[in-house]
Amino acid sequence: MIETPLEKIKKSLKNKIPLELTNFLPEKWEKIGDIVIVKLDEKLKSYGEEIGKTYAEVLHCKTVLNNVGGISGIYREPNVEILYGSENTEVVHKENGVRYKLDVAKIMLSSGNMDERLRMANISNKNETVVDLFAGIGYFTLPMAVYSKPKKIFSCEINPVAYDYLCKNIVLNHVTSIVQPLFGDNRKTAPKNVAERVVMGYIEETEKFLPVAFNCLINCTGFIHYHDVCPDKLFPEKPLRIVEKTAKKYERIAELLTYRVIKSYAPGMSHIVLDIQVGE
Repeated sequence: MIETPLEKIKKSLKNKIPLELTNFLPEKWEKIGDIVIVKLDEKLKSYGEEIGKTYAEVLHCKTVLNNVGGISGIYREPNVEILYGSENTEVVHKENGVRYKLDVAKIMLSSGNMDERLRMANISNKNETVVDLFAGIGYFTLPMAVYSKPKKIFSCEINPVAYDYLCKNIVLNHVTSIVQPLFGDNRKTAPKNVAERVVMGYIEETEKFLPVAFNCLINCTGFIHYHDVCPDKLFPEKPLRIVEKTAKKYERIAELLTYRVIKSYAPGMSHIVLDIQVGE
């Protein structure tokens, strides 16, 4: 029988950490490029370097980071520490033929959002102009540009580190003729009355930015991909009502086309997305 990576890790650490602690070893991890991120139990902290080395060897990566505090702040910055390996935490992560360059210690890239990145690759078409209000390093912008090839994507980003990587990734993926990066608060930088489609890939009080999205659309009509965090029992009704309320202010109608759960956010809460068509 073929051993799983976790079984190999436990076997390798059997004589290096107390036996009773092996049950607390991380069973899940994020692998981004050649860097692995784990969440280490407090009981294992004093063995962190040895554990990190073992994960690096078994998972064939150069560096192992410990997720010590999730994601925080307006810039959505990860809180991590190096358990083992190089202090250079910059990688090029390849996914679905798209390359994302980033510093894993400064920028988030969640595998839980991968299906949505794949879906967004073919959501647009060559006749559209798109505004990505929360572009990050190009999570949705890049797959759209590479595969859908719309006329133009205006990609807004407020985090200077993420914006720098967004610019680099536009070049790295050869989509400079399609993507126009815009640095700063999208409430000031987003172009108005230009787009058939707006992407709102953000989950902190997203509703505050709905007026920006409506103003980006040509004549306030088109498609909006609205992300949010929502209690499971209130989905999709609650976020739909939020969008409908804004649509009413613009004398428009919001029609729900599709909706889906992207990933669990907390017990009873999920990161969700609505695909909405806004019409007169």
